[in-house]
Amino acid sequence: MKPLGIDVLVVGAGAAGMMCAWEAGRRGRSVWVVDHARAPGEKIRISGGGRCNFTNLGCGPHAFLGENPRFATSALKRFTQHDFLKRVEAAGIGWHEKTLGQLFCDDSAKQIVRMLTDGMAEAGATLRLGVAVERVARSGDGFEAALSDGSVVRARSLVLATGGKSIPKMGATGWAYDAARGFGLRVTETRPGLVPLTFEAGLLETLAPLAGLSVEAVVSSASSSPKGGRPSFREGLLFTHRGLSGPSILQISSYWREGEAITVAMAPGADVFAALKAAKAANGKQAVHTALGHITPRRLAESLCEREGVHGKLAEVGDKALRRLDEAVNRWTVKPVGSEGYRTAEVTLGGIATDQLDQQTMQAKAAPGLYVIGEAVDVTGWLGGYNFQWAWSSGWAAGQAC
Repeated sequence: MKPLGIDVLVVGAGAAGMMCAWEAGRRGRSVWVVDHARAPGEKIRISGGGRCNFTNLGCGPHAFLGENPRFATSALKRFTQHDFLKRVEAAGIGWHEKTLGQLFCDDSAKQIVRMLTDGMAEAGATLRLGVAVERVARSGDGFEAALSDGSVVRARSLVLATGGKSIPKMGATGWAYDAARGFGLRVTETRPGLVPLTFEAGLLETLAPLAGLSVEAVVSSASSSPKGGRPSFREGLLFTHRGLSGPSILQISSYWREGEAITVAMAPGADVFAALKAAKAANGKQAVHTALGHITPRRLAESLCEREGVHGKLAEVGDKALRRLDEAVNRWTVKPVGSEGYRTAEVTLGGIATDQLDQQTMQAKAAPGLYVIGEAVDVTGWLGGYNFQWAWSSGWAAGQAC
C-alpha cells in the first residue's frame, strides 16, 4: 500500500495529544491523531469525579517532580493556566474553583473532551480511533508508521503522546517509552505516582475500625526533596480497608520510596497535650477518649486511646500518657509496605528523560521531527490540576513547532 503523506502524526488522543493536534492544525499542518482506544480523552472523562480538575490557578514549576523539574518552566510560562481557562470560557463551559486553586467544570468533564475534539475538527485535524501503531521507523527526513487498520502513514513530524502506565484498564501502556528507546532516547525509572499507600496486615487490623473516616492532616515524607527540605502536604486523609488514601497521601506518594516512613499530623496546628491538660484541669472526671474526641473525630480518638493503652478518667491519667496521645495524633510515624500500583495511580512518575528534549519545542535533540509531550515525559505534577496543565502546555508548545 502506498503511504499517505501528512505533516504530523500524533499518537495518543489524550489531553496533550489533542491539544498538540489542535495547535498544529491551526498553523495549517495536515494532522492525524491515532489512538487504540474507542473514545478520545478517557482520562479527562473520568477525572475529578467526572468534572475534570482541568488546571490549577497556582500552577508553576514548584509543583512538578522529575530529574529536572525546571524543564517544565518554558512551556508553563508560554501557555499558562489562564490561557487554558480562556479557551474553557470561550467554549461556554462553566467552571468553579475548589480548594487550593483547583478548577473544575460545573457540569461534565465531557465538555473539555468536546472542546478539544471540536477544536481539532475546526483546525482540520483527522481523529482515528480504534487504530494502533504497529510499527514506526525513520523514513528519510520523516517517519513511516504502519497502522492496525492496514494503512501506512508517512509524516514529517511524529508526536509521542500516549501517556504513561497509570490506570491500565483505560488502555494505558508503556508504548511511548518503547518507541522513544527505539529512536535512541533515554527513559528514566518509572513508578506509580499519586497513589494510595498500603500497610502490613497487623497495622491494617488496628486501622480497620477507622475505614471510611476522613480527617484534615499534614503528611510529611521522611526523605528530603531534590530542592531540600521534607515534602509536606496539608489536605484530606482517608482511612481505607487497604491502608491510607486521600489527597495528602496521594501527594506524598510521589515522594515516598520503598523502605521509608511517613509522618502524619491528624490535628495539625493543635497542641494536643496542652488541650488535654486544660480539659483535665476543667473536668477531671471526663473520659480521656471523650476529651480527645473534642480534638479529633470520636472514632479516631477511641482508636488512638485503645492503641496507646490510655483509658479511664482524665484525673487518673498522668502527663506521660497524655504526651503519648499527643505523639499519636500529631507525630504518627508509619512505614508503608507499598502502594496500590498502576491500577489506581493517577500518574506515572519518571518517563522520557528531559535532557533528551528541547524545552521550548518538546522536540528530541537527537531525533529531529520527533516530539514527546504530556505524561510520557519525566515531568509529574502535584495532585490538583497540575498534570492537566502540563498536558495543555507541553501539547501547545509542540503544536507550535511540529
